[in-house]
Amino acid sequence: EIVSCYPGIDAVFAYRVARVLDELGAPLVPRMICEQAHGRTGIDIHPGARIGARFFIDHGAGVVIGQTCVIGEGVKLYQGVTLGAKSFPVDERGALVRGTKRHPTLGDRVTVYAGAVVLGGETVIGDDCVISGGVCVTESVPAGRIVRQKQPELIVREARSDLSRT
Repeated sequence: EIVSCYPGIDAVFAYRVARVLDELGAPLVPRMICEQAHGRTGIDIHPGARIGARFFIDHGAGVVIGQTCVIGEGVKLYQGVTLGAKSFPVDERGALVRGTKRHPTLGDRVTVYAGAVVLGGETVIGDDCVISGGVCVTESVPAGRIVRQKQPELIVREARSDLSRT
């Protein structure tokens, strides 16, 4: 059931095939494979990313993994996670500088929960970290830490009577 039904399995399998082709120097076909998987699953993994063994994406929709991302072994991601770039570096003429690391590095056994955003090529998430849902991380995190936001104040009030009747 898991192999047949989980979109994360489909997307990671497609990525693994595309990665091998990318390493062989065929850039267009790997991008096509990953874009086809993206269309089927809602999971966007660039074939240039380096992803370790035992990688798992649960639910999956909206996951984005950038080209220069490095992901360790035993990592779990949930839906809506972005491992992205802060920006593209430019030279003195304003032209994009290619070949720089723009996306984060995740150590081994990291879990990133739903809706979290981890940005930047200098950002390193250490081994055994947990990134809670909905947070935005743009700085490195030492191994073994939990990153979460302070709980916002929840305000519950009665609906206005004129809006509750339709």
